[in-house]
This record gives sequence, structure tokens and C-alpha cells, in this order.
Amino acid sequence: MSSVTTSTSTSTSRSSSADPSGCQHSSAPVTFSFATTDDARRIHRVVEAAYRAIGEDAGWTTESHLLAGQRTDLAEISELINSPAGGLLTARQGGQIVGSCELQRHEDHAYFGMFAVDPRLQATGLGSLLMGRAEQLARQDWGLTEMRLTVIACRSELIAWYRRRGFRPTGATSQFPYDNPRFGLPRVEGLYFREFSKAL
Repeated sequence: MSSVTTSTSTSTSRSSSADPSGCQHSSAPVTFSFATTDDARRIHRVVEAAYRAIGEDAGWTTESHLLAGQRTDLAEISELINSPAGGLLTARQGGQIVGSCELQRHEDHAYFGMFAVDPRLQATGLGSLLMGRAEQLARQDWGLTEMRLTVIACRSELIAWYRRRGFRPTGATSQFPYDNPRFGLPRVEGLYFREFSKAL
């Protein structure tokens, strides 16, 4: 595990509304902590469901129309969990991991990535809570004043979600790794990433 200490628990204040699948969700408090190696398989399931689910199982964050194959693997997740510069921050409800994100500490900013929420809990406010905790940790625990992230450029709904939370484009771009199936098998040409930044 990284040298960053586990975060304190935080309760949710969201109402008990139904998700797009029609499931009602527990009003149990959501707590946040950095993952340990024992959490790798559950995080892998949540990430794959968030990014690769299709049909009725998919949430609004799925990339299955753009990418086939996997989003990540257990090896990468284990590497991130044990990163000396950060780790995978998890959201837990009822003792189960229901969301996670990569959070890395750099000299002048925090990097936020691999953001995933269980599709059954999307559109309930859980993602905003998890992002808010990541921002708080980067600002208060790490003393950083900026957070950066990258998004596939054609993900207009996701970009709009980030913009509503204060992120703005930096103008920087990077190519999608077409030659590395570890991150997925592109279904379309021309994929690339845009970078966004937010002052903390």
C-alpha cells in the first residue's frame, strides 16, 4: 500500500432514489479509504462494469461503444494500489467497494484517473462524493492546489460532467495507446485524450 494514510469516514446525504436499472439503493453511509491488495479483485470488477458493460447492465459511463476488450487488469490495479505516490481511493457502502479512483501525487498537482462507480449506483451522487473526497485529500493532506485528469475527447457527456465540477481544458492532448490491448481494443479510429485541470 502507498504511504498515504487511510482517509476518515464520511456519510452521504443523498436521497434514496432509483438508478436507471430500477434498483433502489441503500442509504447506508459511504466511507472512503485507500485500497489494499485484498481489494484488487473487487475493484477490477467495478472498473470493468463501469467502462465495459453493455445493454441493461451498462451505466452512462460505459465506453463499450468505443472500446472492446478489458479496461484494466489485476496487475495494473495491484501496481496502482502499491504506488508510492498515491493509490486507489475507494468508496465503500455496507462494507462493499462501490467506487474507486486513481489518485497520484505529483510535485505541482494531483492526478485523478480510472474513475469508476458501480453502474447500479450511477446517477445517485456517489461519483460526486468520491471526487469531492479525492479533491479534499489532495488539497488538505497533500497541500496541492491543482488536480488534473484526462478524458477521451469524444466523451462529450463525461466532459460536461467534469466541467460542471469546475474542470477546464488545458489544451494538452495525448494519443490513445492503439498498440496496447491492455487498455482496450478500439472500435473506432481517431481516439485521443484531452487534459482538464481544476484549481483546488
